[in-house]
Amino acid sequence: MFDSPLSASAYDVLGVAPDIDDDGLRKAYRLRLRETHPDTGGDAAVFVQVQRAWGLVGEPDARAAYDRGHGFGAASTPSFASEAAGWRPPRAASDTRPRARSHGQPGGRHRERYLDLMREWVGRGVTLDDPYDPALVRSAPRDVRRLLADALAEESTARIVADLGMGYTVWHDVSAVGRGDGPDAKIDHIVLGPSGLYAIRSEDAGGPVSVRRGELSGDGVVDEPIGSLVARTRVMARAARVRFSGAIVVLPDDDVLHPIEEIGKVRGMPVAVVARSALATVLRRGITGARSMGGNEVFDVRTRLQQTVRFV
Repeated sequence: MFDSPLSASAYDVLGVAPDIDDDGLRKAYRLRLRETHPDTGGDAAVFVQVQRAWGLVGEPDARAAYDRGHGFGAASTPSFASEAAGWRPPRAASDTRPRARSHGQPGGRHRERYLDLMREWVGRGVTLDDPYDPALVRSAPRDVRRLLADALAEESTARIVADLGMGYTVWHDVSAVGRGDGPDAKIDHIVLGPSGLYAIRSEDAGGPVSVRRGELSGDGVVDEPIGSLVARTRVMARAARVRFSGAIVVLPDDDVLHPIEEIGKVRGMPVAVVARSALATVLRRGITGARSMGGNEVFDVRTRLQQTVRFV
């Protein structure tokens, strides 16, 4: 929680300034509890975030540690650039398990655009020693921060699907029509395995998200993530002459109330909204109503996709 380029800090969630005294902080916490409690008409997801925020800054020792780690104290915060040098599936030297076949650069398009816009925002001629410095990132315009948040979300998903094993093939940052059609054609990940063929969108809204009327809802949600993913998946399906088993939107664990929420079919396609920690489970078992695949079909679908996808 609070470690996304888009997320509010614990103080933001509680509605106070970082330098508020302990008594004022406690009063603000109690007020926010009353405002957000589901029994009084509040949002359950926000109520949970208020409680988590208090857990981080409610006690003097915890608050001091939080301040040191989030740019309000003397120590610098951890960098957002954990994968800045280029994504590679991480593994210990002793880990010899086969990995999923992976193609493409997860988050690559977003990182490239983020760096361009960050340099433009800082200004020409200004030396940008660390474009991932947390203080700099959090001060940047929200549209710029969103690009980095999207890149980090895609890299997190890529690490998970890499561990699915040799029975799976994964394509990252692809479209059926190439770079010329821009981001509107992009699919973050396509995963093919025994449970089926899935299109995945990695999301990070920077705060609580819920599902309403078949679409994601929340202060940080843009672009109708479910609807746009299904539309792009249908384009890919027609181009490659394959049938997708379903579409999945992946979100940070703290942003959703339920780890797995299957919302039925959207334009004929089974859809699930999944917490990041539950993604591997869903991909191994499949979505309710989705069709699994046999060995020969997996091989045929993989061949068709390899001939169709374009990395963006």
